[in-house]
Amino acid sequence: MNAVTIVGGGMAGATLALALSRLGGGRIAVTLIESQRPDAQRHPGFDARAIALAQGTCQQLERIGCWSSLAREATPIETVQVSDRGHGGMTTLNAADYGLAALGQVIELHDAGRRLFSLLEQAPNVSLHCPAKVVSSERSESAITVTLDDGERISSSLLVAADGSFSSVASSLGVEWDEQDYQQTALIANVTMSEPHQRRAFERFTAEGPLALLPMSKNRMSLVWCVGGARRQDAAAWSEGRFIDELQSAFGWRLGKILAVGERHSYPLRLRTARQEVGHRLALVGNAAQTLHPIAGQGFNLGLRDVISLAETLVEAVNQGEDLGGYRTLSRYRLRRAPDRSATVGLTDGLVHLFANRYASLAIARNLGLIAMDSCRLLKLPLAYRTLGWVKR
Repeated sequence: MNAVTIVGGGMAGATLALALSRLGGGRIAVTLIESQRPDAQRHPGFDARAIALAQGTCQQLERIGCWSSLAREATPIETVQVSDRGHGGMTTLNAADYGLAALGQVIELHDAGRRLFSLLEQAPNVSLHCPAKVVSSERSESAITVTLDDGERISSSLLVAADGSFSSVASSLGVEWDEQDYQQTALIANVTMSEPHQRRAFERFTAEGPLALLPMSKNRMSLVWCVGGARRQDAAAWSEGRFIDELQSAFGWRLGKILAVGERHSYPLRLRTARQEVGHRLALVGNAAQTLHPIAGQGFNLGLRDVISLAETLVEAVNQGEDLGGYRTLSRYRLRRAPDRSATVGLTDGLVHLFANRYASLAIARNLGLIAMDSCRLLKLPLAYRTLGWVKR
């Protein structure tokens, strides 16, 4: 049976359904189960945040037929500036240096959700169950069956958990995660500055954690500010005036005065990695497989590489007459993804610890590294390729 059930219709689950439909030419029956429509208030997968999509990620989204729709609401990133607060080290990536119009694109998740669901409703051989929840699941040798909250039972060859960091469906099937608490809180908001962003993005490392600003429409910036130490307990409760003052001090005046801050959200930062990304008739993608620190914006881009690689592996299995949920198929996917997953998790975790360390010798070394990268294009290439999403899958 060439059938796949996906639990979770956020960015990872929705793009996987579209990838299977497009790359498989409609030969794989896809069932997507999601508890809320993306136009619902407080949707956990399509909330008010914006995310940066690497140029390579946009290419893959175009390949599965959804980038042209998402691009209508996207803001290009032409320049990324990386700096270390209180030190002179800084490096800049420019799209033009690599013959590109943009290093990546910024999209608002709420807009992306509406557009992806519109595409899903038209995708060949995709069945959308929304709103619906999985209440139980059971595996046999040849199939996996989920029962929905309305009593409907759906059987398939493979179940994909795409329901986020605390995947309930994966947990119910025995998956466990390793977790590391970074002792930081991420503060999320859209901010308006007095100077135009000119399609520039900023990643600034501070003593308490990184601060990222991404360009958006209407000259807004999407803020992800990681606050650690004693202040992380009360930062979410700061008044708007204090929030602006603290942010101005941490970021500086590169974009002039901070004029306004929109609705703020916060969440604790942890590294969570599944001990097993595949099991009998089960695969994990996106945040269900690994939830990263937002430093360097690698989370969704890594998850999208999971999605495309899994879709390609399953289409290949169909072409070869193999079992979609069988050991051979899922082992091939796991081995294919292991190097990228390990490297990206290691990179983000290493950056968190490198820039959180305030020892003078290490601070000098990392700032010399930033200066050297800015002076030598060859030294900058590894950072540029990771930023562009030019990563082997």
